[in-house]
Amino acid sequence: MQCIFVSDLHGKKKRYNTLFKTIEKEKPDGVFLGGDLLPGGFGINIDVDNFLQDVFLSKVSRLKRSRVKTRFFTILGNDDPRIYESILNDAEKDNLIEYVHNHTVSFDSLFVTGYSYIPPTPFRLKDWEKYDVSQYVDVGAISPEKGIRTMEVSKDKIRYETITEDLKKLSKNAPVEKTIFLFHSPPYNSYLDRADLDEKIVDHAPVDVHVGSIAIQCFIKKKQPLLTLHGHAHESTRITGYWKEKFGKTHSFNAAHDGSELALIRFRTDDLKNATRVLV
Repeated sequence: MQCIFVSDLHGKKKRYNTLFKTIEKEKPDGVFLGGDLLPGGFGINIDVDNFLQDVFLSKVSRLKRSRVKTRFFTILGNDDPRIYESILNDAEKDNLIEYVHNHTVSFDSLFVTGYSYIPPTPFRLKDWEKYDVSQYVDVGAISPEKGIRTMEVSKDKIRYETITEDLKKLSKNAPVEKTIFLFHSPPYNSYLDRADLDEKIVDHAPVDVHVGSIAIQCFIKKKQPLLTLHGHAHESTRITGYWKEKFGKTHSFNAAHDGSELALIRFRTDDLKNATRVLV
């Protein structure tokens, strides 16, 4: 199956227009959107309903009406307020997209599982942040128990749930070796999670330049999924020179980009080693 992967569009209409021109031309079997889809500023001061309808969902609807069979696998990211999750849930009910956060769907002979949460960051919006493998918080980061949320979550869930435990549950949904995992966070200490934080000091302590998830790193190395897709670390490819990495049998791609262009990854599910990435 021929697929396209993009991430971190951050509400840029030009990027969405480029994406849909590509989809209309190539008619891929699957399009994967890896989170941070909405405009910045928490999206609170703009009409997000109309934004999503105008730049995303109406174009998906037009493709569906023209009998294009492309499937849209979608998650949100840490910059996307969770209060707008309901829009994507409604779009799924209308058979426009498949909102796959925290659940699994079949994709021909394969499966797709989505997961939006990332480890704690210095940012204040905490809708999509969880403790990673423990209640440790990196230097300079804000605990998930602090900050701002747009949806109410119990204090016990915030304090005791971890990405590690979530992935244990998700790995039971389908054969992992036949599953594409659509993550927002990259794996820790990889080519895919490098941030531009060299020589950054907070309270006299150096900040870790790797911003990915230890839980996701361990999950990939232990469970060996078919493919993992990641975003979040915009500058990682520029700094490391790599947008893909292989962990044992698992191929992992990062579609985040810190320039004005759209970073577009094309891959075939039966030929992952020959995936390509272009800036459009």
